[in-house]
Amino acid sequence: MTTATLPEVTGARSRSARRAPGRKKASLSSPRTRALRVVANTLLIVVGVLFVVPLVWLVTASLDAQPTLAIKMPEVVTLDNFAAVMKPDLLFQPLWNSVLLAGGTSIATVVLASLAAYPLSRYKMRVGKPFLYAVLFGTCLPITAIMVPVYSLFVQLNLIDSIGGTILFLTASALPIAIWMMKNFMDGVPVELEHAAWMDGAGSMRTLVQIVLPLMRPGIAVVFIFTFIQAWGNFFVPFVLLLSPDYQPAAVSIFNFFGSFGAVAYGQLAAYSIVYSLPVLGLYVLVQRGLGGPSALAGAVKG
Repeated sequence: MTTATLPEVTGARSRSARRAPGRKKASLSSPRTRALRVVANTLLIVVGVLFVVPLVWLVTASLDAQPTLAIKMPEVVTLDNFAAVMKPDLLFQPLWNSVLLAGGTSIATVVLASLAAYPLSRYKMRVGKPFLYAVLFGTCLPITAIMVPVYSLFVQLNLIDSIGGTILFLTASALPIAIWMMKNFMDGVPVELEHAAWMDGAGSMRTLVQIVLPLMRPGIAVVFIFTFIQAWGNFFVPFVLLLSPDYQPAAVSIFNFFGSFGAVAYGQLAAYSIVYSLPVLGLYVLVQRGLGGPSALAGAVKG
């Protein structure tokens, strides 16, 4: 009797196993799931449209001879707006100042954040967590709330209208979040690699420069790009600390297209904005192609 019922039990189990995927598919295609999917896709489309519409206006207005705030196809396609902004004092010098400010701030931030994140990631200290909380509190301070004492300090130190002094302040304001990000990336580097280097006689600084930092290239690139974009688009700090037009970056020079009595040169503003965005996009593509990705740690540690 037992041998006779065994195939029946086995067949029932196989039939229930075959029916299980069907029930799972049915649950995934239930009306509630389809409704949630439709709502999610609708929200994504709305958000995408909100981002695309300003970009479409930039392109159409930069090629229109008589642009307005409305999005419309230009009746006459022209490059006069780009020719009007392609001037040394209007475009090239401000862009070079932006490169100096953003590049100097990013390099200084990456170097200082790496040196600060290394002991926080590798050593257990009593002041580690309080220091991290203090750094986190520093990320919450608005720049506008401290600009008055900063301006007074810069006047006393004779750093007003100085690109170097502005780089120092932008670096100090970017360091808190950069230290947090750099520490999280550094925690992913295996400590065993440093132990092997120490056994060979390498010091802490040599280990950091030759082993840890090369293995966290993606993290360094993320911090660099994040800091660069913040400094590149910063308007308020250079506007307050840099008084001479020869030192002002493109983020401040773009204010020149907003004339008096509400008159705005929309076509030149759109053309200037497109050219102003190209260096950041180029840097992002260049850095992304040069990254080793997560495979940089592949094979570094056995087991």
